Amino acid sequence: MATTLTRAQSRAVDRIAEERFGLSGLILMENAGLGAALELLPVEGEVCIACGSGGNGGDGYVIARQLVCRGIEVTCFRVHSAERLRGDTGVNYRIALAMGIEIVDARREDPRPRFERAALCIDALLGTGFEGEVRDPLAPVIRALNGVQTPVTAIDLPSGLDADTGRPAGATVRASRTLTFVAPKRGFDAPGAAAFTGEVRVLPIGAPPQALALALEAEG
Repeated sequence: MATTLTRAQSRAVDRIAEERFGLSGLILMENAGLGAALELLPVEGEVCIACGSGGNGGDGYVIARQLVCRGIEVTCFRVHSAERLRGDTGVNYRIALAMGIEIVDARREDPRPRFERAALCIDALLGTGFEGEVRDPLAPVIRALNGVQTPVTAIDLPSGLDADTGRPAGATVRASRTLTFVAPKRGFDAPGAAAFTGEVRVLPIGAPPQALALALEAEG
């Protein structure tokens, strides 16, 4: 049986990688974003990235930087105020800002027209920590992603999908593919979840295999 991760186990992998092996959150976020960016190539045309305020959004800003460094036009859409972007996510947001990457406030500008014109949209809104219902200002952005013909790639899991149960919230991204980190999430096996994840590809983030083994043992 293939290894899957619950919400708690996903958190444990990161925590163990940091505390036991000395890998900072910035390194793990950089590895995740770089791996995802490379997986997206080649892409012809603009990439639009919807970024939340948590770690998933931080991955999105890393992806934006790595794509721009490879000559790809990128626009990011943030759904919260800049003041909400703290920690590792805030670091990568400020780097993207300093690079001159266009960052649009999705609360003030409807992202749908830009999503429609893009070659690819990236869902980096919500990660494994999400539970419950998606509310404003994220829900309108999810509806915009679902309302265009442009293919959508979800980072780690589609925003609005519960990592443990695979149940979708009222607003949940329907991705054409999901780039998930370390291992598939437990909820991906739930009936109907594939309609939201699309094709799933697992990417490493540089966490040692021992971190995964310890997380599975501790949180099993």
